[in-house]
Amino acid sequence: MTPKDDDARTITNPPALHDPTPFGYSHAVSAPGELVFIAGQYASDATGSPVPGDFAAQVDVAFDRLRSALAGVGLGFEHVVRLGTFVVDHDVTKLEALGKALHTHFGDRLPAQTLSGVASLALPGMLFEVDAVAVRRV
Repeated sequence: MTPKDDDARTITNPPALHDPTPFGYSHAVSAPGELVFIAGQYASDATGSPVPGDFAAQVDVAFDRLRSALAGVGLGFEHVVRLGTFVVDHDVTKLEALGKALHTHFGDRLPAQTLSGVASLALPGMLFEVDAVAVRRV
């Protein structure tokens, strides 16, 4: 994925730290502009109920919902500087599905990210949730 013209993010992965890109994130991301906070998105239907599916399927739907939330404020994945990801019963096998989704949506312009393993999320059946901080250029 090549940077878009309105991608003003500066991604920094200092040489003193490990290369985080295979894991689907960057160490530091900055951008000039107005911060936009996107609430946690999950695999939900039109009523907000969780949709059934395995972890990988729920990750894909959650990122689709994140795309819709960003589009609703006139932004896209290229504006995201930070993600918070929440994984129910996290184990390393789930990293492959998450990493694939991150690289699909962000290419090599990966946002900073914190992954939290949790026992459960807000509603039964939720396996994954993602929130975001984006920057609107002013």
